[in-house]
Amino acid sequence: MKIWWRSARSVEKSEFLVEHAKHMAASAGVEFQFLQGRHRKERLVEELLRKKRHTEGLICVLCCMETDWSIRLRYGKALPRLEFSKRQQRALYFYFLDDELGLIHIRVSTWFPFSIQVYVNGHSWLAQQMLKKGLGYKLRDNAFTALDDPAKAQRLADQFVHQDWKKTLNRLAKKVNPLLRQRWLLGYQYYWVLDQAEYATDLIFTSQMALAELYPRLLEHAAVNFLARDILTFLGRRWHASFDGEILTEYKTDRWPGARVKHRMKNNWLKMYDKFGLILRIETVINNPKEFRVRRLRTRQGRQEMAWCPMRKGIRDFYRYQEVALASNQRYLEALSVVDNPAFAYYQVEMLTQPQRVANRSYAGFNPASSHDIRLFQAVLDGNNLLRGFRNSHIRDALHRSTKSVEERRRQSAATGRLLKRLHVRALLVKIPRSRRWHVSNKGQSLLQAVIQLYHHGIPGAIKRAA
Repeated sequence: MKIWWRSARSVEKSEFLVEHAKHMAASAGVEFQFLQGRHRKERLVEELLRKKRHTEGLICVLCCMETDWSIRLRYGKALPRLEFSKRQQRALYFYFLDDELGLIHIRVSTWFPFSIQVYVNGHSWLAQQMLKKGLGYKLRDNAFTALDDPAKAQRLADQFVHQDWKKTLNRLAKKVNPLLRQRWLLGYQYYWVLDQAEYATDLIFTSQMALAELYPRLLEHAAVNFLARDILTFLGRRWHASFDGEILTEYKTDRWPGARVKHRMKNNWLKMYDKFGLILRIETVINNPKEFRVRRLRTRQGRQEMAWCPMRKGIRDFYRYQEVALASNQRYLEALSVVDNPAFAYYQVEMLTQPQRVANRSYAGFNPASSHDIRLFQAVLDGNNLLRGFRNSHIRDALHRSTKSVEERRRQSAATGRLLKRLHVRALLVKIPRSRRWHVSNKGQSLLQAVIQLYHHGIPGAIKRAA
């Protein structure tokens, strides 16, 4: 086999790609720009769109010097070998208005292996679909500020991950990489993977005043009350002592136009921020899919069976990215729901102090000022219990010290069972059918969170938050 990627041939292929990009730009009557230094490419494209209205096709081509991975031929005492290394090379950026995808850009590396990155914005794709369906909307930047039919728009959005992405991406690759039509690459295709997949859930408020009043309390609650275990739970993970990685919360108030909070688990993120003071956005960003699981057919010991396996970057698992991120956003919003109007929950605190009578049996009340009762409330609200619920033993271990005495454990379990029953008769806990597990009801989430805040912040703080 000839080593065609030697320096001279590599330069030749690179020049061929650049000349093809210039020809595409000239044929479409758009600009080809060579950029030096740092530039905001999106702003340049916005300016071009304002100067000349495009309805479809190529908008411009930008060429930049960047550092990217390439394959080098290394010589040594042994046989020559190929290895990946970074090198300075030209990168081509093609900006299109695509009939199916809306505004997209494609980045092409001009040295072997000629990697391609395709950036697709789901909001732009959805706008194209709604235009075809005749559905009205207002799109500002990358957010919808108004929708004629939100339910239909959501059903369309849910179809995004189920498109024939392999066919679509191969079509785009052939447009920008003419080398795929040459004899030595005929029959070869790119292997497509997902990189930094973002999934957002937007809540549109009726007025900026409504969000402005609530948003600071949401930020404070997320920054102060969400612990590492809670963040793991939002992202569909359980806390374990063997967990190896950082879990951080970053709270920024100097960001324009508003503050935001960002939780990071290793290289995956969960963010909350506002758009234009009108939209509350919860966003899950997946950079490392191996932290999540997907059901896949695997061969084990010669037998095929369905098993939970690490999620991959391949587009085959695209649907699972949506499932994981949507569940993460929903858990986060559910945990924030207690902030919406805490006043009502504070007024209900008195209910906990009163005995409850059910079936001619009286169940004692709780003391919101007792550290023992607060530990109970914190135990049942623990983030680890949100996904699959909890057993008596989980709460027993959180309330009592471990002991080797079987008799002592039985007494502790009985005492814990009575506490859980007292919460159950007040509709704060719900029994999971056909199991020995419990989970906290929506009423319990709001009321117990309010009691914990009242205990830690005191009555002045509670009144301030309820005002």
